[in-house]
Amino acid sequence: MAKTLLDRRARKLRLEVAGPATETVDLSLRLLERLASSREPIGVSDLAREFGSSKATVYRHLQALVRHGFVHQEPTTMRYAAGIKLFILGERLRERFDIIAVAREDMARLREDPGQPVTLSALMENQAVILEVVQGQAIVNFGTQPGTVLDLHASAHGNIALAFGPEHLMAHCLARPLKAWTPQTICSPSALQRAIAQVRTRGWATAPNRVLQGVNGLAAPLFNHAGHYAGAVAIAGSIQYIPASPPPSQIKAVTHTAERISRKLGWKGR
Repeated sequence: MAKTLLDRRARKLRLEVAGPATETVDLSLRLLERLASSREPIGVSDLAREFGSSKATVYRHLQALVRHGFVHQEPTTMRYAAGIKLFILGERLRERFDIIAVAREDMARLREDPGQPVTLSALMENQAVILEVVQGQAIVNFGTQPGTVLDLHASAHGNIALAFGPEHLMAHCLARPLKAWTPQTICSPSALQRAIAQVRTRGWATAPNRVLQGVNGLAAPLFNHAGHYAGAVAIAGSIQYIPASPPPSQIKAVTHTAERISRKLGWKGR
């Protein structure tokens, strides 16, 4: 009771000093900070009680943050969690992602062999998100940047996630029509399922002309200490240099890089 009274007095003092507009921003930022530090989604009632505010006020703030992608609302529990945009805007702090620090040396080494850009991805909120890019040796830099979200059905990174990621991911991907980025994009659910089964069998994926004409990617999966899918590493570039059927040397370079990174993440192998 005493603590609640003190919290209310402190809130009233902040409002008097800073003004209503600043108080509104303050609550949004504190909600973001709380959700970002929580391992589990949190309900409106719990947040309202914690911040000494009304449920209606907290709900309005959360819905505004959801609309802008900073907060994600769980469709089943209706609870709230930090959204993908927080990571995208915090890309400058991406060293906190252990997988990036672990993978960077091997990514640079992979870049030196084929001379093509190397990309690293992870699955976030059922989306394949680029975490890091090591540019190739060409004069013109590769357009994909950290924070880029790749379609699961169209990209090599996405195909790896479908093949080795959580079981529900395929159903999530097929819950809506598959976008045709190019005439070569796989848009048939049955064709996609066959392609992913092949990826799972051979251990690597390509996506020739499926996102952009003339561009291909060659990706392999990363696994963590528990043997679970942790992301993917890939080379990407012109189909002139990464053909639809990559040479064994390129496949070996990418898959061996993925294996080295996985072992650094604690993977013991199959």
